[in-house]
Amino acid sequence: MAIQEKPNLRLLDIFNMSFGFMGIQFGFALQNGNASGILQNFGAHVEQLSWFWLVAPFTGMIVQPIIGHYSDNTWGRFGRRKPYILIGTLLCCIALLLLPNSASLFMAKSALLIGAGMLMVMDASINIAMEPFRALVADTLPDKQRTLGFSIQTFLIGIGAVAGSWLPYMMQHYFGVSGSAPAGMVADNVTYSFYVGALVFITTILITVIFTREYSPAELQSFGAETKEEKAPFVDIFRDFKNMPRAMRQLGLVQFFSWFALFSMWVFTTPAIAHHVYGLPVDDNSSDQFRDAQNWTGIIFGVYNGVSAIYALFLPRIAKAFGRKKTHALSLVAGGLGLISMYFADDKTDLLFSMIGVGLAWASILAMPYAILAGKLPAGKMGVYMGIFNFFITIPQIVNGIVGGPIVASIYDNNAIYAIVLAGIFMISGAISVLYVHDES
Repeated sequence: MAIQEKPNLRLLDIFNMSFGFMGIQFGFALQNGNASGILQNFGAHVEQLSWFWLVAPFTGMIVQPIIGHYSDNTWGRFGRRKPYILIGTLLCCIALLLLPNSASLFMAKSALLIGAGMLMVMDASINIAMEPFRALVADTLPDKQRTLGFSIQTFLIGIGAVAGSWLPYMMQHYFGVSGSAPAGMVADNVTYSFYVGALVFITTILITVIFTREYSPAELQSFGAETKEEKAPFVDIFRDFKNMPRAMRQLGLVQFFSWFALFSMWVFTTPAIAHHVYGLPVDDNSSDQFRDAQNWTGIIFGVYNGVSAIYALFLPRIAKAFGRKKTHALSLVAGGLGLISMYFADDKTDLLFSMIGVGLAWASILAMPYAILAGKLPAGKMGVYMGIFNFFITIPQIVNGIVGGPIVASIYDNNAIYAIVLAGIFMISGAISVLYVHDES
């Protein structure tokens, strides 16, 4: 049977396909901007934050390859990827509702433990929903539309992340929701934002599930997908890991530097701002000034996500002109310089400018490695390889999670801003390493 080329999709179809990712990122942004602050509200010390955040990469490393394997081998009335997207969405919405309420629903002494557990559930469910989305784009689009597809996905990710990041600040300053709370509790503006996040999450996912058509196994085979014998999932995953394409191995180093830096930024930005910019003592985790620093973290995270959403629209043209590797390298350099510049901020508004460079890097991190990788993968294994590729995202976060907190405590004297500076250096290192990746069409 002659191999057919996948048909081009309309722009509206590509938007519908990725619309649910906007909801995923809405919830993810709420987590990134507020989880450290919430855990500190519950009594966590700054050096413990990276340990609590370890649940994110650990669950991702375990969940994504398994979900990728099973979604590669699933076909039913609801499709191939969509059942897993729905399951992950429902679990994440439950966690969004429970995380900020851990202190009021459970005994106060258990709030920190329960909160960390809800963070784990949220991360696991986001991974369940996210991995099939990456594979869905690669499944459905022809090679010449994949950069466009991942760029539109990144644009929608940016829109959702801006809204999720800014919502707690807007709740307090524009909608009159209280931003104060007793020690050990989460402020109402954050709690209500998580409720809105759950609603946005489920709504956007349903739009994707309802309006996106998946190719059947027979259609995928006509496009060149392998017909493979079903094996035990772990045997199959380890075999595929051993046989990963050359470009995928090389991108692993790039991803290590990039995601080590991102993990530091997400974990330590709130305490870095509170201590380095606001001048608060390191043991302050419940004052109004600390909560303002937490809200400001959401604002600046919204800025970098907004920049990434705009920059993502130009990435296909920039990559066409300069190549995908050089585009990614320049973007990572901008991100590294942005992170380092946070050390020199005299006022919280200076941090807005730092986030411009971070936004350029974030857009490229979400698009370019996948655009480079998608054309190198066998069509019948797109899901499992996207899951395996997640190892190169989770491993650097696990390493950072284990050593990051002790380094902040013992070397940086609990001044988290130095973890941000190190993150900038790592991101520039990623820019150098991407220049050596094999990327032939």
